[in-house]
Amino acid sequence: MSASQPVLRVNNLEVTYYTDLGRAKALDSVSFSLKAGQKLGMVGESGSGKSTLALAMMRMIKPPGRIEGGEVIVGDTDLMSLNDEGMRAARLDKIAYIPQGAMNSLNPVMRIGAQMMDAVKSHVRGERGSAIEDRCTAALRSVDLDPGVFRMYAHELSGGMKQRVCIAIGILLRPSVIIADEPTSALDVVTQRQVMETINRVQAEINAAVILIGHDMGLMAQAVDQVAVMYAGRLVEMSSVREMFTDPKHPYSQALISSLPNLDTKGVFRGIPGLAPSLLRLPSGCAFHPRCPHGHEGLQRSVRPEPVTLPGGRMVACHLYNEDGHRHE
Repeated sequence: MSASQPVLRVNNLEVTYYTDLGRAKALDSVSFSLKAGQKLGMVGESGSGKSTLALAMMRMIKPPGRIEGGEVIVGDTDLMSLNDEGMRAARLDKIAYIPQGAMNSLNPVMRIGAQMMDAVKSHVRGERGSAIEDRCTAALRSVDLDPGVFRMYAHELSGGMKQRVCIAIGILLRPSVIIADEPTSALDVVTQRQVMETINRVQAEINAAVILIGHDMGLMAQAVDQVAVMYAGRLVEMSSVREMFTDPKHPYSQALISSLPNLDTKGVFRGIPGLAPSLLRLPSGCAFHPRCPHGHEGLQRSVRPEPVTLPGGRMVACHLYNEDGHRHE
């Protein structure tokens, strides 16, 4: 595959949760692509669909949720078309998931090394135990952990060390795509920086595409190449990190950026009016229209905006922009 080809393509991915109160569409036709070595930051309020997207890409959506359609293509393989055994083999090998809250994702009664070796053995047939152990200790070293961690239990590690163990497990088989779901939540700021530096170093080493999910826009500004903004299960804007922070296009992106504290508005808190809608009762038309400060009221309320590509290649789904990507006057 050439360097210009995307290593990951997500096309029209849809997830619905079937509840006693009705159907909730948690992902609504989400599409994007990433090249090897790129890092995408996925942001949005709680409930916007960020973690659902990660779990859907890994095919780890549990009932009452259901993946209704779409493609997740890594290299030349559509993960959605694989059988269960094929998908199990693709996890860790083609696509890896670093979960939110490493404290809860490691087995408390197994040594770290045993968990790592299990992961390798389930994917690599015929490799000797000593070779697998060498692979695991090399992965621990690559995330700045002492090989002695191999013999330890999860309760003997700090929060940052556990998070780095999860990163080490994620890179054992050098996957093409790594999804990190809020990898720095519940960590202090010094440890957050260490974990992000670890992810950056590991990504450079294996040239993977990384999706970083989170709420911390300041962290995103320092860590990613592109930013995708989600709202009510839809991707509403995707652009380079510099464009997103200097010239956001979608009114929701503008509200997110303007809510960040800065030295000019020290002591002034700016929130976003209203609340994110319930996925069971989405507003008609544009889901953001009850909170949007702009006009086009009739259009906003009746017609859902489709994504358009603006000059320069950034994507936005908003009635303020026409099919040619130019803003309506």
